[in-house]
Amino acid sequence: MTNVNEVNKQVIAQFRAQGGIVGGFFAGKNLLLLHTIGRRTGQKRVNPLVYAADGNCFLVCGTARGAERDPAWVSNVAAMPKVTIEVGKQILETTPTLVTHASPDWERLYGIWSAYWPDSAQYETRTSRKFPIVKLEPGASDDALPE
Repeated sequence: MTNVNEVNKQVIAQFRAQGGIVGGFFAGKNLLLLHTIGRRTGQKRVNPLVYAADGNCFLVCGTARGAERDPAWVSNVAAMPKVTIEVGKQILETTPTLVTHASPDWERLYGIWSAYWPDSAQYETRTSRKFPIVKLEPGASDDALPE
């Protein structure tokens, strides 16, 4: 089995080399690169994620392809007041909002995301957990990524 970190590195390199266009599994889909800091390690992380739009906001979902636990990036984002994303050739600072199934807005936002990424229906069959949504609201645009 291929190492997920190595696959992510390849996707990130292709994303940056082609201005946000990625082939393979993500061909034709909206993809962004989410920059976080590990809440326990303090290490910088970059995760390629499929997103759906909700107005001017970006919706990403912590499916982990149906794993029993949320992906680590969800907890990292929840601990950060701002996160940086790369969308196409743009670099944006965003304010993240973690939306869990207990939130009254979860059903609407998850509906938008899952309609855009139909593979989520298959992921749902692998677990009983409800996938968290992270709503990323853009603020100011920037020219450089944080170090």
